[in-house]
Amino acid sequence: MTINFKLLDSLRKGRSAHENHLSDGLVAGRVSRRDFLRFGSVLGLSLPYLGAVTGAVGINATTAGRALAQTPGGTIRMGMQVPAAAIEPVKLADSGGVTVISQVAETLVLSGEDLVARPLLAESWSPNKDGSVWTFKIRKGVKFHDGREMTAKDVVASINRIADPANGSNALSAMKGVLSKDGAKQIDDYTVEFHLDAPNGGFPYSMSTDNYNAVIIPHDYDGNFEAKMIGTGPFKLESYTPKVGGIFVRNEEYWGGQVLPDRVEVSFYEDYQPQILALQGGQVDYLKQVPVLQAAGIMNDPAIEMLPIPSAAHCQVHMRTDKAPFTDKRVRQAIALTLDRPKIVEGLMRGKAQIGNDSPFAAAYPSTDKSVPQRAKDIAKAKELLAAAGMPDGFEVTLTAEKFIEIPDYAVIIQNAVKEIGGKINLNIMDQGAYYADAVYGNSPWLDSDMGITNYGHRGVPNVYLSAPLRSDGTWNSAHFKNKDYDQLVSGYIAALDLEAQQAAASKIQALLLDETPIIFAYFYDYMSAARKNVAGTSATAMGHVFFQKATITA
Repeated sequence: MTINFKLLDSLRKGRSAHENHLSDGLVAGRVSRRDFLRFGSVLGLSLPYLGAVTGAVGINATTAGRALAQTPGGTIRMGMQVPAAAIEPVKLADSGGVTVISQVAETLVLSGEDLVARPLLAESWSPNKDGSVWTFKIRKGVKFHDGREMTAKDVVASINRIADPANGSNALSAMKGVLSKDGAKQIDDYTVEFHLDAPNGGFPYSMSTDNYNAVIIPHDYDGNFEAKMIGTGPFKLESYTPKVGGIFVRNEEYWGGQVLPDRVEVSFYEDYQPQILALQGGQVDYLKQVPVLQAAGIMNDPAIEMLPIPSAAHCQVHMRTDKAPFTDKRVRQAIALTLDRPKIVEGLMRGKAQIGNDSPFAAAYPSTDKSVPQRAKDIAKAKELLAAAGMPDGFEVTLTAEKFIEIPDYAVIIQNAVKEIGGKINLNIMDQGAYYADAVYGNSPWLDSDMGITNYGHRGVPNVYLSAPLRSDGTWNSAHFKNKDYDQLVSGYIAALDLEAQQAAASKIQALLLDETPIIFAYFYDYMSAARKNVAGTSATAMGHVFFQKATITA
């Protein structure tokens, strides 16, 4: 590897200490090319700049080929599960709703499947010296579906709206302790400053598709989004019927270039099997998400293409640390030790997942300490822990879970696993709407159950996973876990602007969570979509967004 120091020195000029420290890590070999691209994008370094640095260091960067011109036209029919609630940007909380809103509305940043942050409605962003203030440059010439130009005024109103607790915002899971109401400030028509509650090295992801509530809508929005669905997206609403479906037509003035399909027709289904039959029968062209177990019948169908996305999505198994028998961490550890994780990945997930180690740190994250020992099935140790906790004859609890993807089957696996140590688990499987209910403590089986399983969509950085379900004041803390040492470690991790500091904090967090085990993270699953072979050019996120603007369909 030959380093062009002259070019590297020129690229370093005018850059911040944090940016140059990252480049130094690449030169020294402490940071891989993949992690350099991922972390550099969060700091606001453009992909051309990152490519130039890797080139100067002597690492070949991947270059995109020339896109071929495509003929516009056609209708794409998508099948998906029924959204759990109304399509409302502030309160949106389910994957089905994310899919619908992604047709019409957009965020400032795209969190790519490669964990690289890319510009959407923002052209660029950069932090101040300590990461407590981030400046975003807003894309010019973007129009809402009603013909008005999007400006910084709309951005500020949209973000302050979801940061306001008075609005019942679902985004507080991502915004609490990060950005408070009125923290977004307009500098000029195309510049916004975000004054954060505390330094945050991953803030752009809070403005990305990871935070699906952070779509930009007109500043004077007054509710009832379903009526018109005014956004900046590639498609405009033609009609929408709750529980049935919707029709979206091409936005002729889309800022991102010509939208290829004439229309997207969306049909809602109560279950997965009818969707799969519709895809096989040609009644729909694309399925938004297919659980691996149900996909077995179409994986080898010559007319269908499976579209997997590796992700950090996972199913959290929470245990109420404030209620017996889970007040004793040895009981929680014992349950975690009954699970055969490789068998779960190969059996339940058909190999379309990666093993988890009871923390949110998936192997794909640059900050994850991969040297932390992997927890493995150990029945003898589990029995020893139960006996030490005063429960040599086992325990009995109810496991409450949502009826979504493979979760009911996962619940049965856990139920059977704990039998080996004398545990008895009663299952309570609920529809998604009933499981989440009002999504507030005291009126939500998700947040109130003694033990539960909840799906968490992909995030480009683990900050939301570390905060909302695990911090003492977390808005999604279904384990009711309260640990001051943990809270301090997470604050330090989130504040860090350099990769080495994040890695050091991550290692301590991983060790603490293995010891405390408030939540079991047994695997991180691939997000799986499916399409008929005559459909091409679709893209998606593991959060549930589906992008059809460059899609084509042939007869």
